Amino acid sequence: MRHARLLALSTALSAALVVSACGSLFGSEATPPPASAPATSIMHAQLLDDVRILSADDMQGRDTGAPGGEMARNYIVARLESLGVAAPPMGRLQPWEMQGRTRAGPKSYNGVNVIGLIPGTRVTDRYIVVTAHYDHVGVNAEGQVFNGADDNASGVATMLALAADLKRQAPEHSVLIVALDGEEHGLLGARHFVEAPPVPLTSIALNLNFDMTARAETDGKLWVTGTYQNPTLRPVLEGLAANGAVSLAFGKDTPQDTGQDNWVEASDHAAFHRAQIPFLYLGVNYHPDYHRPSDDFERITPSVFISATELSMASFRALDQALDR
Repeated sequence: MRHARLLALSTALSAALVVSACGSLFGSEATPPPASAPATSIMHAQLLDDVRILSADDMQGRDTGAPGGEMARNYIVARLESLGVAAPPMGRLQPWEMQGRTRAGPKSYNGVNVIGLIPGTRVTDRYIVVTAHYDHVGVNAEGQVFNGADDNASGVATMLALAADLKRQAPEHSVLIVALDGEEHGLLGARHFVEAPPVPLTSIALNLNFDMTARAETDGKLWVTGTYQNPTLRPVLEGLAANGAVSLAFGKDTPQDTGQDNWVEASDHAAFHRAQIPFLYLGVNYHPDYHRPSDDFERITPSVFISATELSMASFRALDQALDR
């Protein structure tokens, strides 16, 4: 996230480790609560499960092109299929090869975006593209795993929770659910998506990007970046009430926001913005565990993350209802 300041070299996992880890992902660890539990309790439990699993040591930091990244991708594919989220006509997976950045210099990466399609009920030929990157920075030379629980297992989990909600109550616009690869190496997956989109770019009404949605306790805010560039979208979200201890805040997108305080180019939404597609980015502020080995599941406060996710879902619903009217 945010044009990663700390890039790490990935390490190879043995085939035995990959098989073992994948077995644990789809075994008892991911078992949802009983069907008799209230729907919201099931959603909350699954939300936390998704972050915990995607940020486990088994994933080895989910670096692009590494076995851990492939394991994370397989998990996301299985979750979408379990939800009944269909693949678009071009297929579930969008592989790509692009030049990315590392601390040592440019490097060629082979990554894969994961795509799901949820048809709309009112504007079927216009799309909201919901994105979250599933890669992180891997393992450093000292063997420290950068688990990336907030960056960005949290955004992927929020996106999957939204997908589940959209399967329960269909959206008005058609929705592409896109788990992007290669963000940490230069927004590679997002750049490829807009260069080879599964639908015409002119049919994309909005990109809604989730990147770091768990740690809102830093200031109690889930930041919305992009309303300076797309001012008609701000009134749509301004009326949304706070959820628990988390409320929306608008900014990080004006000419007065400089350096790390300007997030317009900070994550995958930048690729959509450069392609002149309206965008909004939802994410929390920096915290001491950002891009450190300490960005672990245990640092997440469940109630805060649940509130931020529910507020993200409410934001989508408000935008879905307001667009193209």
